[in-house]
Amino acid sequence: MKIAIGADHGGYQLKNVLVPFIQSLGYEIEDVGCSCEQSVDYPDYALPVAELVASGKADRGILICGTGIGMSIAANKHPGIRCALVHDMFSAQATRDHNDTNVLAMGERIIGPGVAQEIVRIWLTTPFSNGERHVGRINKVMQLEKRFNAQK
Repeated sequence: MKIAIGADHGGYQLKNVLVPFIQSLGYEIEDVGCSCEQSVDYPDYALPVAELVASGKADRGILICGTGIGMSIAANKHPGIRCALVHDMFSAQATRDHNDTNVLAMGERIIGPGVAQEIVRIWLTTPFSNGERHVGRINKVMQLEKRFNAQK
């Protein structure tokens, strides 16, 4: 499984902890940056991750900024992306099990590396339940996306 990962300056240090951790779990990484702690704009990293996931060139994506909020907002603007902002283990499991999320956003200033690693591990290993009620809800969300895109 290929994981696209991106961070702005506020998530740079956590990304550098997570990349080798994810690789140790047996996943391939595509790191879209950033590569420094100097101020950069989070949409410039959210978009390439979202594009890789939506196109199928990556199976899932992980985004990190100071809070995870900006990254999740930006990623969710891309058609086909279901990005969840997660800062605890229960939400990591639920967002995969119930929402079939394909992008995970986290905030370096909110959680530490140990919690982030556990969130990532849970999120990467939890399958979508394919429960009828969850599939129906996801389909409704995707229909909203299609409707709003058609109005443009």
